[in-house]
Order: sequence, then C-alpha cells, then structure tokens
Amino acid sequence: MLAFIDPDASTPRYHQLAEAIRYLIQRDVFRPGEALVSERDLAQITGFARITVRRAVEELLREGILTRKHGSGTYVTRRIEQPLSVLAGFTEDMQSRGRRAGSVWLSKEIVRPTPGEALGLGVGPSEPVLRLSRVRTADGEPLALEVAAVPASVLASPGLVTTSLYAALAEAGARPAAGVQRLHASLATSEEARRLLIAPGAAVLRIERRAFLASGRPVEFTVSTYRGDRYDFVATLSGMPSEGADGTGSR
Repeated sequence: MLAFIDPDASTPRYHQLAEAIRYLIQRDVFRPGEALVSERDLAQITGFARITVRRAVEELLREGILTRKHGSGTYVTRRIEQPLSVLAGFTEDMQSRGRRAGSVWLSKEIVRPTPGEALGLGVGPSEPVLRLSRVRTADGEPLALEVAAVPASVLASPGLVTTSLYAALAEAGARPAAGVQRLHASLATSEEARRLLIAPGAAVLRIERRAFLASGRPVEFTVSTYRGDRYDFVATLSGMPSEGADGTGSR
C-alpha cells in the first residue's frame, strides 16, 4: 500500500490512498465480501490523518468498490462477472455462482406488444404477448430491473412463469438456442434508483436481448437495467488469423 503513496506528489493523499486500496482489491489482497481494515488501522499504516483516510474510503464507496453495512463495517463489494458468450437466464446464472436468485414481481400480464416488443419478437401489433416486469435479486439484494416479453402463442398464461422464464420456456419446448444482446451505459432514473436501492443518476447498464429458437424464430425480447456497481459483463476475444495462415501465403 505504501508503495503507491508519494508524500511529495501533487496528487491529493486521499486519492493516492484510494488508488492503493483499489489496486489491492484488484489483486485479491482485499477479497470481495471481506471487511476492509478499519479507518483507524489505515491511518496507523499510512500515517495519514483520519479525515484523509475517510475521504479515500468515501471515494471508493461512491464508485461502488466498497459497501458500508450499518453497524458492521465497510466491505469489498461482491461484483458479478457475466460472460457475454453464454445464453442463460438470470436464475440459472445466479445458481451457477452459488447465489440465491429471487424476484420482486411488478406485473405479469397478457397484453398487446409495444412497438419495440413487436419488432423484437416479429409479431403483429395486435398479437398478444406475455409481459413480465420484475426486480431481479441475488441473496435478497436488488441487481436489475427486467421487462421480458414472450409471444403468448408460446406461453399463454402468466402463471406458467414462477421463478425462471427460461425454465418455463424449456417446459413449453421453446428453450432459446441463440441470442443477441446490445449493451450501453446510462444513468439511473429516480424510479430505477428507488427499485434498485441506488442513488439517482448512478451508473447502470441497459441491456436489450433477443433470443431465438433453433429454427430462428424469436421467442424472447427482454430489456434490463443492471446496477453498474455490481455487474461486469465479460467477453472472451480471439485474435484474427494472420494473412497466409490458411497456407495460401501472404500478399
């Protein structure tokens, strides 16, 4: 930690300390879910005033790197990495990580599609869809707002979906075989912030997913808003083949 701190640098000391803690978290010296050492101990280690240490911790709290639990202390935030190459529902994803997936249902209804849903599912404006709106949770913590739409010809009743949409689709013989996702960064609205227990204007990820049957028929259109301080989406990349790798020689 002290290797990151230069008393003669123009960078404020609290910012240097925040950078040092950030680095140690990235190196798993401080692990997700573990308590951070106390402000008093950090002050003793660094020789900084308690107010300087507090400003560094507050910076990391604002970034979502640390989480404060009332009456308990300050903890390294548990972040979730979701591979973009895997098509899985939220419930399956959380279960694979040993976390308890849950939902706070906002609505389940058979309705006419919005223009976006009609386009995403390839249905007509008067064809009914099953729309599912809920807050998705992991171990009781809200992580995402999700609005999913499925053709009513595939799932004809809201009661068919209890916890996992993908489990219900599989039961109906309509498990998605492929999908396309679009992601972009945004800021939480006041309503999103209230549902996700974050500050208005906090960073969020908006994700639009279209999923298809093996035949190519669209079967799911979902728009989700994920907390930016809890989720990382990870893509595996491969290098492009070099010229001549196919044996034809470079030109």
